Amino acid sequence: MKITKLLGVAATAALATGALVTGTPAAATSASSDTLLNAEMVPALQRDLGLTAGQALARIQSETAAGTLEQALASALAGSFGGASYNEATGKLRVGVTDAAKLGQVLASGAEAELVRFSAAQLDSTVDRLNASERAADGAITGWGVDTKTNRVTVNVLPGKSGVVDSYLEKAKVDKTAVAVVETTSVPTLKYDVRGGDAYYINSSSRCSIGFSVNGGFLTAGHCGPGTVTGSNRVAMGSFARVSFPTNDYGHVRVNSNWTPRGIINNGTRVSGSTVAATGASVCKSGSTTGWTCGTVGAKNQTVRYAEGTVYGMTATNVRSQAGDSGGSFIAGNQAQGMLSGGNSSVTYFFPVRPALSATGTSLVLG
Repeated sequence: MKITKLLGVAATAALATGALVTGTPAAATSASSDTLLNAEMVPALQRDLGLTAGQALARIQSETAAGTLEQALASALAGSFGGASYNEATGKLRVGVTDAAKLGQVLASGAEAELVRFSAAQLDSTVDRLNASERAADGAITGWGVDTKTNRVTVNVLPGKSGVVDSYLEKAKVDKTAVAVVETTSVPTLKYDVRGGDAYYINSSSRCSIGFSVNGGFLTAGHCGPGTVTGSNRVAMGSFARVSFPTNDYGHVRVNSNWTPRGIINNGTRVSGSTVAATGASVCKSGSTTGWTCGTVGAKNQTVRYAEGTVYGMTATNVRSQAGDSGGSFIAGNQAQGMLSGGNSSVTYFFPVRPALSATGTSLVLG
C-alpha cells in the first residue's frame, strides 16, 4: 500500500497648565470578589500591577466608583468638562475643568480638580479633524489620540521625524496648541492568534497546518520544514526552530511578536492537556485542507516507511485527510494527541505530541 506524504502547495512630553487641587476623599462603594466579571481578574492584577489580593480588590472598588463619578461630572459640567483620569497614587478621580468657577463643584464630589485649557469636546474635535485628513498623514506618523492626563491630543511620530507633524496639522486645520508631539520607536502592528488547524506557508510556497500552540510558537509536522513561515493571511509569522524528520515527524516553529499562541483549535475546541487516548477511542483532527474530521484511534507505535524516510512511534487512525493537512491537530475530547504526518486512502498517521513537547522543551498553551 503506497504511503503519501501530506504536504500540499498552496500572513510626550506634553505641556499642561493649571494647579492641582485636592478635594476630600469620596466614599468608597461596596464591592466584593463576587461582583467580578472574571475570576482571573484579581490574580492577573496581582501579577501585572504588583498588588496583593486585598489591594487589587480595593483598587477595583475605587475604580468602579471613579467611573460612575466621571459620568456624573461629565454631564454636570457640560462644556467645561476637560476630561478625567484615575489617580492611582490617591485612589481618586482627577477631573479637568476649563471654568475656574466650577472647581469647587468637582471638589465637593470628592474628586481632585485641575484647571485646564481645553474641554473634552475640543480635544475630541481635534481628533475628528485629524481623522478626517488621515490619508494626508506622513507614514512616519504612527497615530494620535486624546491624553486626558496632559489635556492635549498626542501625536506619535518616529524619531527625528517631528517636522512632518506640523505640515499635517496645517492640512488638518487643527489648533497646534492643543497638540503634543511624541517621538516613539514603537510602531503599532496587528496581532494574530495561533490556532490549531490553521494554515501556514513555508518559504511562501508549500502549505501545512498548525498542530498545537506552545510557549512562544507551535508544533507541527517536521517534514513541513525547515524555512521561514507566514500565516494563512500571508503575514510574516516566524521560522522553524527545530525540525526532526525522518525517524520522527515533528517541527517547532517560533513565532514573532505579532502572533499570540492560543490554547484552542480553530473550531473553538479548547486544549486542556495531553492525556493519551486509548486505542478505539474517538479522535478528531483539524487541518487546513479537509477541516474538522473525526474517527477512532487505531494501532500505536507504528513504523511508517515514507519514500522520504522512515518515521517510528506513530499512531494510526481512520480519520480522513488530504494534502496540506500535514501538521494539523489530532485531539480527543480536549486532550492533544499529536500532529498529522501522512497516510493513504484508508489510514492517517499522527506523530504523538508528548515526545515532541519533550524533545523541543516546550509546553502546551492551554485554553
